[in-house]
Amino acid sequence: MENKTIISVRDLVKSYGNFQAVKGISFEVYEGEIFGLLGPNGAGKSTTLEIIETLRQKTSGEVIVDRLNLDKQPDEIKKIIGVQLQSSGYYPGLNLLQLIELFCGLYNRDVEPMELLEMVNLKDKAKAKFKDLSGGQKQRFSVATTLINEPRIIFLDEPTTGLDPQARRSLWELVKNIRERGTTVIITTHYMDEAEYLCDRIAIIDSGKIIALDSPDNMIDKLVASGFERPKEVKKANLEDVFIHLTGHSLREE
Repeated sequence: MENKTIISVRDLVKSYGNFQAVKGISFEVYEGEIFGLLGPNGAGKSTTLEIIETLRQKTSGEVIVDRLNLDKQPDEIKKIIGVQLQSSGYYPGLNLLQLIELFCGLYNRDVEPMELLEMVNLKDKAKAKFKDLSGGQKQRFSVATTLINEPRIIFLDEPTTGLDPQARRSLWELVKNIRERGTTVIITTHYMDEAEYLCDRIAIIDSGKIIALDSPDNMIDKLVASGFERPKEVKKANLEDVFIHLTGHSLREE
């Protein structure tokens, strides 16, 4: 089966004065995949995403999103993407049903709020105020709001930072479920286990350039083939697996 390109980035450059944050990068994202953008802080990941999301002006290069040209049709691109807000972007005193209604009004969409909350395992929190949710619940809700406009592509910027292991795994399953609905997901993360578990392909960015782009498996195989060996014997489970096994009551948060 041939992979259909849904995002095409060609020779993308972003300069701030004399400083080039993004140095002529090119990559494609395929329809229906989970694509990871990895790199240290300041590497240019967020800048690249914000340009594709129409939130930041590029200096040069070409960006096509689902056959729409960023230069000519930014408003059309906005209609088909979902961008995760940081939690500070919500009215903390409103409950979840009120927030969903607010977003439906903004997007001019009519969704069934309880169905949306059920999908992210928050049905029992429908009347809870946003500020009273746990960290993991806030993140799941913020992912839910990206789905209100029924986007073709959603962007998740470090969605599990600061979450405990159970909440992280719960969010991973949510992301996989979203992809199963046919939505393309682009994610940035500093957690390599997260990228390895979720992503079909990843691009590693360093100092504004893509230094590797492949599936996690292929990247690991190449490293091993180069003669790399870990200094410590690898066990069949890690400490996070132990923690989840002992405390993960079917990964449902209280």
